[in-house]
Amino acid sequence: MKNSAWILVIAACTLCGLPEGSARAEEAAKSRALPPIPLSLNEVHAWIDRSHPLLKGAGTEKVSARGKMLKALGAFEPILVNDTEIERFIDKGTTKTQSVGFNDTLVEARTPWGFRGSAGVRQAIGDAKIPDLSFGNGQQVILGGFLPLLKGLMINPENAELQRSELADPRAEVKISQTRQDLFLAAASQFWDWVSAAKFVDVQRRALGVAEERLRQVEGRAKAGAVAPLDVVEAGQEVQRRREIAIAAQRAVEQEQYKMSMFLWENQTPTAPQLERVPDFPTPAAVPTAEAVKADKLQAKSDRPEIREVDIEAKVNNIDLELAKNNLLPSFDLEAAPARAPEKFVLGLGYRFGAELRIPILQRRSRGEVMEAQAQADRLVLVQKYREQQVVVDVDNAVSAIERAKERVAAAAESLRMAKTLEEGERFRFSLGATSVLFVNLRERNSVDSEMQLVRAKADYQKALALYQWATGSWAKSQPSAVPVNYRVGASFSK
Repeated sequence: MKNSAWILVIAACTLCGLPEGSARAEEAAKSRALPPIPLSLNEVHAWIDRSHPLLKGAGTEKVSARGKMLKALGAFEPILVNDTEIERFIDKGTTKTQSVGFNDTLVEARTPWGFRGSAGVRQAIGDAKIPDLSFGNGQQVILGGFLPLLKGLMINPENAELQRSELADPRAEVKISQTRQDLFLAAASQFWDWVSAAKFVDVQRRALGVAEERLRQVEGRAKAGAVAPLDVVEAGQEVQRRREIAIAAQRAVEQEQYKMSMFLWENQTPTAPQLERVPDFPTPAAVPTAEAVKADKLQAKSDRPEIREVDIEAKVNNIDLELAKNNLLPSFDLEAAPARAPEKFVLGLGYRFGAELRIPILQRRSRGEVMEAQAQADRLVLVQKYREQQVVVDVDNAVSAIERAKERVAAAAESLRMAKTLEEGERFRFSLGATSVLFVNLRERNSVDSEMQLVRAKADYQKALALYQWATGSWAKSQPSAVPVNYRVGASFSK
């Protein structure tokens, strides 16, 4: 029984202490800041898609395109017309005055195919005769129309402007795609420059720490009389040299941070990335195969904004060429409309009909327009061939850059391995007194140079991958691949 009582007491005490212990553990977990997640290139591109002012500025091209479409459609919108005309005259051979006229209320409209029409109601004013389509008391249905049978039929300046405005939206999309491509490529290059600069700082700081530790060791050995005092000077000079290089590397990474901020906009302001979010270089991927490169070349010929822009320019020029050829035709127009001349009122409110034929003799202007449009069409054919070949060359250049950069990474990694081996061997010899501080410093400098070369090679490899995506037009059609977020509780994106 006593044992049972003690067990119950211990259990009660334990249960009483659990909430307090759990609360303390929870508070400790909250007090620890979350580690920053490395910044990725996809996230940078997502920031550009979301808030970069140049991309937003290019997006206004869509608004401009809609404005051009509305402007072109304005030529074909219906127009409500209310027209009142009165004429006062004296009958021939008398002194009797008479006032007659009309009030027309009608809707006029034109079609893109060249036909113009009107329909409405006319109310006679005064004593006027109405020979056609009369109804009610002095009222008349009025209909009118204009039909070009040759020049202006189907193809006319207003219809051509409407067709051009329909191409304004695709042209705006090309402008946005081109801006997006260029921004993504520039951001990728700057991103890896920033990463490289941060890696350089880390390399130089580690080298400085090694030199400072050696200085303390040499000073101790010099006091013991194991080495000459000049070795202390040599070690001290190396510390100052590496400190100067580390300061320069720090300035370089700060400069790259400022450049990087121009691609990361938050609340209409450039935002510098945190150095804690510098990522490691990804593992080199496989070089694209010949079949994949061939397929990407074919796709790039349709996806690259430069190719699409030439295609749109060719369509616009074809519209101008068709209009110029139509202008070579003689004009033969039919027209039917209500009589509107006031002097005809005395005869009655009727209709007039007409047919007009115009035949230009020299056609200089029209022939000049055709020649100009045809020359532009020939030029665009050559430009399109050039752009297509330029795309092929860009893809081949990117593949070459990937292959050579990958080889450089392998060579630089092997060089660094050998440099580290020589460095360790020289340090061992120095510990035995078989070499001097100078040779140890030289071996360490060689290791630092080899490591920095490896960083440059890795950065160039990532830039080559970005160049391949640009060359194939991948960024011209892709959607944002990441959602930019803040990874620290209560912390901003900036430094």
